[in-house]
Parts: sequence; structure tokens; C-alpha cells
Amino acid sequence: MAKTNIEEIKSVPKYILKKIQSLDKKQYGNEKYLRFYAYLSKWKKHLIKITVAVKRHRNQWYYKQVAVHSVHGKECIVKDIEYAFMGGYRVGWFEQGLRKEPYWYESSMWYTADDKYYDPYAPIVNKDYIDKFPEYKYSAYKQYPYEDLLKYLRMYERFPQTEYLVKLGLYSLTSSVMILRQIGKDKRFRKWITAHRGELIGKNYYSSTILLSYKMNKPLDEIQKYEQRKKEFCREHNYKPIRELFRGKLEQFFSHIDEQKISYRLYLDYLNACNYLKLDMSENKNRIPHDFQRWHDTRIEQYCTLKFIAEEKERKERAAKYESEQAAKFKKFAAVAKKYLALQGCEEAGYEILIAKSPAELIEEGHALCHCVGGMGYDRKMIDERSLIFFVRKIDNLTVPFVTLEYSIERKAVLQCYAYKNQKPDSAVLDYVNNIWLPYANQQIVNIKKKKAKRIAA
Repeated sequence: MAKTNIEEIKSVPKYILKKIQSLDKKQYGNEKYLRFYAYLSKWKKHLIKITVAVKRHRNQWYYKQVAVHSVHGKECIVKDIEYAFMGGYRVGWFEQGLRKEPYWYESSMWYTADDKYYDPYAPIVNKDYIDKFPEYKYSAYKQYPYEDLLKYLRMYERFPQTEYLVKLGLYSLTSSVMILRQIGKDKRFRKWITAHRGELIGKNYYSSTILLSYKMNKPLDEIQKYEQRKKEFCREHNYKPIRELFRGKLEQFFSHIDEQKISYRLYLDYLNACNYLKLDMSENKNRIPHDFQRWHDTRIEQYCTLKFIAEEKERKERAAKYESEQAAKFKKFAAVAKKYLALQGCEEAGYEILIAKSPAELIEEGHALCHCVGGMGYDRKMIDERSLIFFVRKIDNLTVPFVTLEYSIERKAVLQCYAYKNQKPDSAVLDYVNNIWLPYANQQIVNIKKKKAKRIAA
């Protein structure tokens, strides 16, 4: 909201205050909770409505002006009032001495606000004030029973035919632009409205219901039932494919499912199956089959068969792709192992080093020693030559997993060296790995690079 430059609002006139107090005492007595009343006045030659908040506190009666609405404005001005979507209206009473500190929304200034949200229910205590405005002489405002009188007068200024509806007692229709426009241009519709007045009074028919009933010469209740059904159906997002298929022909769809005694969901399953089968749904034989249940079962069976064939084909393609990828992976892994085969061996101190020759060997090693060398991407590290995986074995038992180590080609260092369940190997193994095998391995790396350089030079 923004501050407004409106002139100071005059205090509530004494005669208006007496009317408010009298009405409040009659309706609420000594009730403490918040309520609102309104009175009409004039500002810059325009009709305005001023809303007054009322409450009781410790047997004292308090009031304050909180909102001003103009008949010609879509915005209002407010002060010391707050609207919460879930909690309704709150009014601050700091100025009246009921609080030590003001609420955040209290101010000495008036602010502009949206007329839609700051127009609480408030009985108007001086409706006859409208007689001072000649332009509303024929508005039939005295017969209009609701409290949103300014909204009614705004509509009257646009569509004088609101007077006609009020005099018929059809108050709820005065807010319908569709109805008012039709009344203004169609004399036969005005006669129809008058003839159906008894049916329309007290009923909340949709405007579309009234217009369709008039144009199609069908009973209001029949059209209303259809309109309600259509609105409920259109609110459900899942039924969008059905709405698109029967665009402009929903009545045909409803008639079909009623005749066949089926649900929306059953038809949606049928439609999805037909679309998968790429059937022409513009043909009536597909869109509204005479024996729906038989064709539903047939299309679902065809759908399931084709779906199974497609999924099986996809599964085989995925399996073939996976096998191809695994074969390529094993081939690359084996090539790296062969390239650095010279780093294994080094039979001393009762131990020997073996290089991993396949991802399967990593998995077996990980399972046997209960660590993660079989997963966590160690096979990819080896394929990319970021590191190499070696198995430390006892010379007298080379087939039994004992210790696993990871070696960095770039850093020429042992990155990890673990025994069963990631335990640190004993000192004899570490001495062998770091002081005997590591210098040997680093020298082999140097030799491999020299051989590569000679091949390139040749």
C-alpha cells in the first residue's frame, strides 16, 4: 500500500454515530468481538462509503473509521486495519488507548489498498443518503437487500438494466455482466427472464446455465447439472487428454459414459491405449464405441502386448549395450594391466606383488578382504591410468588375498595399503611395500617411459 494525499476524513457525524450505537446494541449487546458498520457520505461530489470498526473493552464502547470506498474507484483508503487471508480482519486500537504499543499496520496516515480485500461486511445505516444523487434516482437501490451497495451502483452506471433485475427480485444476477448484456440487447430474453422469475429467485444458477437454458429451450436444472458436472470434470488435471479429444463436445462424452455406465478413469485408460496404438480417435467407432467394455478389453490387451514387445526389445538392447560396454571396459583394463605388468613381481621378504588384470579380480579382492576396491570407481581409475591396483601376496600362497594397494603413476607413490577390513598391514608388509617394491616400481615406470620415447623417436 502507498500513502495517499486525501484530505483529512471528517469525524463520524453525531446522528450517524447514534444510529450505529443503536443498531449495534440491538444486534450485539455487550459482545466484545470486532464488527463493522458503514455510512454514506460525499467527497468531491462523489458518493463514498465510510466503514467504522466497533468493539467493546472493559464495558467501554469504542469505534474508529478504518476504510473509505468511492463509488467510482477500484481502490479504497484504509487506516489501522489489516486483512489476513486465513484470519480475516484485524484492527489496531492504539490510538484509543487499548494498547501500549501500536501494531505494525497502525498509522496516523490513510493508505490506498485494494477494494477487493478491504471491504468487510458492514451494514449501511443511512442508505437514503443516495437520494442526494439524481443519477441514482432510478437505480431501485432501496429494494437492493445486500450490503455491497457501492458495487451495485457501479454496475448500475454501466448497465441500467440492473434496476429491472432488482425489481424482479433477482438480486444475485445484478453482478453478471453476461446476463446484463443479454438483457440490454435482447427483448425476448427479458421476457424469458420474467417468465422464469419463479425458478430463478433464490437459486444460484450459473450465468452460463441461464443463457444456455434460454437459447436451447431446456430446463434450468438440467443445464445446471450439466454445467456443474463440466466444471468438476475440467478441474481434474488428469482428464486433460479427454477434454482435448472432446473439445466443444463434452456433452457427447458425458452421454456416452452414462449410456455405457463407465467411469472417467476407465475411459482414460481406453484412450491412452488407443493413442499408444496410434488409432484415429476422430472416428466415432474409436471415440465412442457402441460396446465400450468389449473394445476397452481388446485395446488394453493389444496395448499390453505391444508394450511388452517394446519393453522386451528395449531390455535386450540395454543388455547388449551393457555387455558391449563391459567388454570394452575389460579390454581397456587388461591393456593397462599389460602395459604396467613390469611393476609386478619383486619376490623378496616372502612376498610378491601382482597387478589386477580385470575388474572381476577387483570385486573378488574386495569381497575377500571386506573393503571397497571392488567398487567406488577403482576400475575406472585404472582404465584412465590415474592409479594402479596391486595385490600383495605371500609367496607360499599366491591365490589367497592378503593386502591390497593403490599406486599413483603420476606421483610415484603408494596412495593406500590395506589388509582385511581396511586394517593397517603389519610392519613387515609395509617395509616390503615402501622400501623394496616401491623403488622397484618407480624404476619400472622410468623404464616404460624411456621405451615409449624410443618408439616415438623411431
